[in-house]
Amino acid sequence: METRLVNSAASAERDAYYSRIKVDNLAPLWTRLKSLVPPEPAALGQPHRWRYEEVRPHVFESGGLITAAEAERRVLILENPAFPGESRITNSLYAGLQLLLPGEIAPAHRHTQSALRLVLEGGGAYTAVDGEKTIMQEGDFVITPSWAWHHHGNDSDSPIVWLDGLDIPTVAFFNSTFREEHHGGAEAAVVRPTGDAMARYGSGLLPLDHRPDGLNSPVFNYPFARTRDALRALARAGAPDPRHGHLLRFANPVDGGWAMPTIATMVRLLPAGFSTLPYRSSDACVFVALEGGGAITIEGVRLEFGPRDVITVPSWRSYTLEATREAVLFSFSDRVAQEKLGLFRESHG
Repeated sequence: METRLVNSAASAERDAYYSRIKVDNLAPLWTRLKSLVPPEPAALGQPHRWRYEEVRPHVFESGGLITAAEAERRVLILENPAFPGESRITNSLYAGLQLLLPGEIAPAHRHTQSALRLVLEGGGAYTAVDGEKTIMQEGDFVITPSWAWHHHGNDSDSPIVWLDGLDIPTVAFFNSTFREEHHGGAEAAVVRPTGDAMARYGSGLLPLDHRPDGLNSPVFNYPFARTRDALRALARAGAPDPRHGHLLRFANPVDGGWAMPTIATMVRLLPAGFSTLPYRSSDACVFVALEGGGAITIEGVRLEFGPRDVITVPSWRSYTLEATREAVLFSFSDRVAQEKLGLFRESHG
């Protein structure tokens, strides 16, 4: 009884102390330490799958509701169910599905966020980045660097849909969000011929006097045809990694680093019938199926996928991959940012 009274008196004294120091904007670390520095990352976000065949009608319906010029970017956001209203697919990344109809132009602007485009359906449209146009085909991975003028256009006779991935939440955390409208018309100036960046930097060659002027790869279109050939060659050369399959990362040809400074991009081939061992890492990851079919199982939650489906895996959740037929999966995460800060961790088991 006496111990309980002493504890009660001590608790009351502490509560009174906490109330007094709160007036001066102070708080006791010892009441928050374990939540601030937990033994492992908290569960942020939910595993989720967007079936392309289910969301595609909504994407195309938007084309009859608003023009690309009116919307500036006609995009449906892929919003993680754990973050309603926050425009996040993971805790640190944004994703959406953008539609551009024949004859449309999505007007030029620039912003501090870095962006990737992954073409899901259609081809023959273009994006213009920092003075150069590139024609986009299905499966292509295209980069829009931070603060680069860019616009999109569709001179083909078919609609095109691509997935946008941006580091919007990451940039917002640092309160470094800036944007600028292009006041010289809907299209930014194109000053270099199509294919210039690939010719200069994408063939194992570099101009003698090249000096990097940014953190992104100077190659801003990684064509799927070349990516697919590389995956086939890797598969012929040996067995798949037991946890990753035949996995490649998109690289900056200047320094061999990641292609983007804040978003890590990878692609893998899973042979038909292949299943990976469990794996988890500190980066929440977004997978996009480019070919084939299979499933991602995230701590008991099995999510099947087919072509163009999108699945998000929260950070530090153990998952396995399986291919019911040969599959190609593109993925992106904030791994590169975590690595630069010395924060990235992975667990094989």
